[in-house]
Amino acid sequence: MQRFKQKKLIYLTLGILTPLTLTTSNVNASSFGAEIFCTMRDGGNDHESSWDAAYTYIKKQKGGIFKVSPKQGASQITETVIREREKFSYCVEYLDKLHPNRKLIRDLQKEEEKKEQEFKDRENKRKRLEKELEETNEEFTEETLDRYSY
Repeated sequence: MQRFKQKKLIYLTLGILTPLTLTTSNVNASSFGAEIFCTMRDGGNDHESSWDAAYTYIKKQKGGIFKVSPKQGASQITETVIREREKFSYCVEYLDKLHPNRKLIRDLQKEEEKKEQEFKDRENKRKRLEKELEETNEEFTEETLDRYSY
């Protein structure tokens, strides 16, 4: 009975401490990821290289089975910059690139789908006209088309 209580206490302690250690590393990873992103951008690097460096660091620090998605990584950097406003005051202007205009992206996708549909419609119309032309050509024999036959 004494052993059962000890095991129960050990599992309870592990159950409480494990999430705390994982959360702390995640906060540190996003904080340093934000520092990487902001420092690189402030140093004159473009958005892509700064984002790749910060996102790679955040993914590497996360560990575990599930990886951080790009959307989550961008949110973590944004949250850190907003939370530590005094420290990252120079970085606020770069946050717009982390979250692109979703409406613009949707509109571009709709436009692309519309163009694809128009292309398919034109292709189907062309095939249908070719088929009709072939059927029309089959109706004429060589004798009717011979212009020198008297």
